[in-house]
Amino acid sequence: MQSEKKRKGRQSFLFEQPIKVIASACIGGSMEKEGPLGIYLDDYDETAKFQSDNWEESESKMLKMAIETALSKADKRSSDVEFLFCGDLLRQMTASSFGVKTLNIPVFGVYGACSTMGESLLLAAVLMEAGLAGCTVAATSSHYATAEKEFRFPLSYGNQRPPCTTWTVTGSGAVVLERSETPSQGIYVVAATPGKIVDYGITDKFNMGACMAPADDRIGLYQGNGDT
Repeated sequence: MQSEKKRKGRQSFLFEQPIKVIASACIGGSMEKEGPLGIYLDDYDETAKFQSDNWEESESKMLKMAIETALSKADKRSSDVEFLFCGDLLRQMTASSFGVKTLNIPVFGVYGACSTMGESLLLAAVLMEAGLAGCTVAATSSHYATAEKEFRFPLSYGNQRPPCTTWTVTGSGAVVLERSETPSQGIYVVAATPGKIVDYGITDKFNMGACMAPADDRIGLYQGNGDT
């Protein structure tokens, strides 16, 4: 009966205790800074290298910057975080592994491509709803140059890009989550819907946008107003 109360339909579930987003941070590259969401970046690097020797290392630094910035906004240290959920687009989650190794936080590696941030939020909220953690961090990263190297051609190859080819964002985001006894003003995770695997028959490897656009884990976010 208890599980039925928390379930909604076949694949959605509701959280009985609100999970509050107490801080967030976003780091990006120069193109992201110039875009319509550039005003929301906490920091960026004009070269997208973040003073690194290679693209993979730059993505690791970007992820670490996002997590540390979010923790600073929440007035917390890495030792206050009980679990970290994060992932990236690289095989064996290379960027995440090297990016968070010095934070000394128990980590769950999450790979969901475009849904990695949503899936990290979902899993972190589920763990907290179960009463197994009071403070967690959900984060993700991607880098245009590492994604090109992983899925298409390295930038140094100099190949021509078809018009339909999408640009992978150079950016990293992180949020700090905390259990909240009483909802107040702010943003909360209140529900989640894990997505299904659906084959849309896309065969053009360059047209990643067509196959990834529907691949989203739906997370219920509530803008609290203190009345509920």
